[in-house]
This record gives sequence, structure tokens and C-alpha cells, in this order.
Amino acid sequence: MNLFNYQRRKTSIVNIGATPLGGSYPIRLQSMTNTSTRDTEACVAQVKRIVEAGGEYVRLTTQGVAEAENIRNINGALRKDGCMVPLVADVHFNPAVADVAALYAEKVRINPGNYVDPARKFNQLEYTDKEYAEELQRLRKRFVQFLNICKEQHTAIRLGVNHGSLSDRIMSRYGDTPEGMVESCMEYLRICVEEAFTDVVISIKASNASVMVRTVRLLVDVMNREGMDFPLHLGVTEAGEGEDGRIKSALGIGALLADGYGDTIRVSLSEAPEAEIPVAKKLRDYIVARQIHLPIEAQAAPAFDYLHPSRRETIVVRNIGGDQVPVVIAARFNGNMEFNPDFLPDYVYVGRNLPAERREGIQYIVDADAWTGEPDTWPAYKPDLLPFISMNPAPLKFLFVTYNLLNEETMTCLKYHPEVVVISQSNHINRVGEQRAVAHKLMLNGLKNPLVFIQHYAEQETEGLQIRAAADMGPLIFDGFCDGIMLFNNNRLDDALVDQTAFSILQAGRLRMVKTEYISCPGCGRTLYNLEETIARIKAATTHLKGLKIGIMGCIVNGPGEMADADYGYVGAGRGKVSLYKQKQCIEKNIPEEEAVERLLKFIEEDRKG
Repeated sequence: MNLFNYQRRKTSIVNIGATPLGGSYPIRLQSMTNTSTRDTEACVAQVKRIVEAGGEYVRLTTQGVAEAENIRNINGALRKDGCMVPLVADVHFNPAVADVAALYAEKVRINPGNYVDPARKFNQLEYTDKEYAEELQRLRKRFVQFLNICKEQHTAIRLGVNHGSLSDRIMSRYGDTPEGMVESCMEYLRICVEEAFTDVVISIKASNASVMVRTVRLLVDVMNREGMDFPLHLGVTEAGEGEDGRIKSALGIGALLADGYGDTIRVSLSEAPEAEIPVAKKLRDYIVARQIHLPIEAQAAPAFDYLHPSRRETIVVRNIGGDQVPVVIAARFNGNMEFNPDFLPDYVYVGRNLPAERREGIQYIVDADAWTGEPDTWPAYKPDLLPFISMNPAPLKFLFVTYNLLNEETMTCLKYHPEVVVISQSNHINRVGEQRAVAHKLMLNGLKNPLVFIQHYAEQETEGLQIRAAADMGPLIFDGFCDGIMLFNNNRLDDALVDQTAFSILQAGRLRMVKTEYISCPGCGRTLYNLEETIARIKAATTHLKGLKIGIMGCIVNGPGEMADADYGYVGAGRGKVSLYKQKQCIEKNIPEEEAVERLLKFIEEDRKG
């Protein structure tokens, strides 16, 4: 993997119906139905809508044998109408269901955390080496039985590990860690290799995009060391809906696509399944366009650890750098000084035009040749004004620089002026590569100036800005390089929305919490209540609780597990019943659905009072 130049990872080819993936095939798009898999007509209609939107695989939940058997009818109805999209059966808790699904679906997804292991109990269990080995042997015996069916039927499988559903056995050895998620997957992959079964796709997902990215990086490294090249399915689970779902998905998936990982993707939104496909397509196409870019000549810093990244060490310049949260810098060249008070930027770059009336609480950045030293204003330099930096007494200065202009003269200046914050900009089609190169060059030369990234766009729609900006910032955030972000969209969108996008990207990367975060699943045939309506009700009542994380889950498959990453949780427990959680601890079981939202809000209010 090259940190600076885009190139897709080489993988084996997996045959899934008439739509293979991996190798040199395009990155495939997929979604999942949220209709009952027993309802043939509803599933067929929804599958067709997903396909019409551009979906290339469609997954259906199979809670039991009846649902698995009905995939035969769904598949038959689609083929009769000329729709050849491969169907994927989603199986949890019951390996017998996977056996049946393999007869009728083109691919079967199993969850290593609950395929033969019982539902996770969150117990602190201790396994001796002998007991652990016996558990692995039991796993192998049952899994090989399933693999043999898949071989006979030419059915592919997906090993889908979820952060929220690691088995107690894995938890006992590895804890709730990326390493545990990787080992959960590798146990099954090693059996596939031993049994010469190659039609395998892997996914490792989490609602925390940082955990997801780090875990996939670790997985690829382990596979490389063990001589495996299986293709990857990418996704951020429980990403949510609206802005949050798009940004969190683009941040996580985009960071991995940028490094060449990923052969099929799903953007999991708590919306209609067909709404996921256009978002995924925009993200994929934006990243893949980099394959024609001119080479970036750069050297990786020896101190950088791609598999275990930590925040780059910098000095503190006022409120920028060090351990402080990354700043948001807004761009205002048009005189518009309207701001959303909930997303107030730390600095506003105004070029040469300092406004006559200034907003309290905001500091302004002015071009150095127009800076007069007024309070709460700071000079910004371009490389052509570099010789004049020493003459300026300001304790905070900014320097806009591209990778090509980060030369010996510039680096010498930065060495003698630690009060200068570097603002990295790029017009390269692979701007991520160039901006990574800036960070590595600073590290190679021992420079600890804070580093802010400016991203330029000309998007007509907010969604396009959200997807591109999050995808570009993802690698820079997860590599530990981000001391600040500055978005500029050429005055085509409302400035306040652009500011909000910057804050939302930092929150999705868990660098700065500025609003309530909702960890909500996309819904499927297991969902036990009206998901979109419930999310809207909970949001309406909790948006003022800044920094709080609330999980909204349709069922128990990942619900309790993902509660560990949320402060409070709302999980479907049965038809018309909901259970409430504080983190992963259930606090109320089987509440009537019509009372559940109010009970959740009451509990949050009382719990936060102390």
C-alpha cells in the first residue's frame, strides 16, 4: 500500500451469481431490504428499486428457516422478471439457517461472533488453552459442514464481523478491541484456506469510523502476513441518517478506499434502502477518479505507524495543536458574516477585507500584507511573502503552502518560527496523497508546527460537499495529522452549512463533539418498530444534549454490543416491545413501544442529574 499514490489492492476474484467482485472488477455497490423476507411481493419490489438505483447486490435478513426458504421464491420471481441481481442472505445465531440459505441465495453472510457461539452475554469468562482449543474445534466442525454445502451450490460467503457482536470467547482473550475483531475473522478465514474454499468476502464494521478503519488496516496486514488476498466489503454500521450518516460513512469508507482497500461497499443509512446507492456511487466514483493521477514523490516518516496511528506531536500555538481539539476555520470572502451559533468557527479567514462589524468570540485571519495588528486578528502568509515573517511580532501566524512549495527555505522558516500554523492546500486530483506528504515531510524534518488542512470544492448540493470533504479528511484524521480543518465551497452553498459540515466531520472522526450523536441502524426485516419515525422523535427531544451519543437499534443483533459505544440505547426487543440501555447495561426490558421514547428521555434526564 502506497500512502501517497492511489492504487487498488490486488485481491482474488469471488464469484457471486453473474456479478463477480475483486480482482480488476469495479467496486460493487449494495444495499439491504427492510421488508419482511417472508413477504415475497414486498421484497421483490424493494429489490427492484435498489437495482434501479444502481445496486449490484441486495441483502435480505433471514431470521429463521422460513425466511431462508422464501429466498427461493424471491429469487425465482426476480429472475422471471429478468432481474439477475445476486441475493445475499443475512444470518445470525443459527447455522442451520445458513445451510438452508446457501441453497437459494448467491451469497450468505454469517457473523463470526454468533455463528456457533451463543448470543453475547457480556460475561467475564476465562478460557484455559484447552477449553479455547475445544471451542475452535467445535467451530471448525460446524463451519466445514456449511462450506461443503456452499461448494456444492457454488454459493459465496461473507464473513461479516461487527464490533457490537464479538463472542464472549473472543472477548475473553482480546477484549473489545480491533485485534479481537481481526482474530474473530481470521479463525474462519484459516478454515476456508484449509478447506480450499475461495469464494469469500470479508467485512469488519463498527459504528465508530475510527475503530472500523483501524481494524480493516490491521486485518489486511494479518492477511498479507498469512498469504491471503480475499476481497473486502466496506461499511460503517449504524451510521445513522441525513448528514450524520453520509459524513460518517464517507469518512470511514473513504479513508479505506483512498488506500486502495475495498471491492464492494454499502453506505448504511437509516432511510429507504434505495437511498443508499446514490451516496455510495458518489463516494466510489470520487475516489476511483484518482487512479489517473500524476505520481506524488514523497517519503514516509519512520516514526509514523500506519497500523497504530497516534496524533502527530505538535507544539501548542494559542488554541491550535498539542492535545487540543482541532479548530474550524471558515472562509468568508464575500462579506457574509452570518453564522450558526451552534457551529461557530474558531477563526474566519477574510483575505484582505476585515469586516467593520465583527462577531464576538471569533478571531479573524487577514492576509499578511493587509494585517494591521488589530485585536483578535492574525496574519496569513503565502510563500512569496515568506521573507517577511520574521518582521511580524504576532504570536500566531498562518502559512498557506502546497507540498511542492514546502522546500528547504520554507522548512527553515518553520524551524525558526514555531508560532506559524501550516495550512496545507492542494489542487492535485489525489489531494489526500499530497496532504499526507506534507505531514510526513514535516515529521521527517523534525518540525512540530500545527497542521490545518484546507479543502476547496465547487459543489452545487450539500450532499456532494459532505461526501467529498469527509472522504478527503478521513485518511488525514485517522492518520493523526489533523489540527484543524478549513472548508471552502466557492460560494455555491450557504456558508453556515459549510461550517457545519466541517464540525460534523470532526465529530464523525471523534475529534470534537459539538452536537448529539445518533448511532442508528439502517433497518432490515428484523426491525421491530418504525425506525425513521422513532429516530425523528428521539432527535426532536434530544438535539440540545451536545456530545451525548444515543443508539437507536431495530433489534438485538448488534444493538446491545453497539451500546458500549453509546451513552444510552433504544433497542427493539420484540414486536411492539423496546428495551432501554445505559451503555451495554439493560436498564428496562420489554417496554411497550408507545411508551419507550418518553421513558428513554425521562431516564436520560434523571441520570444526567446525577
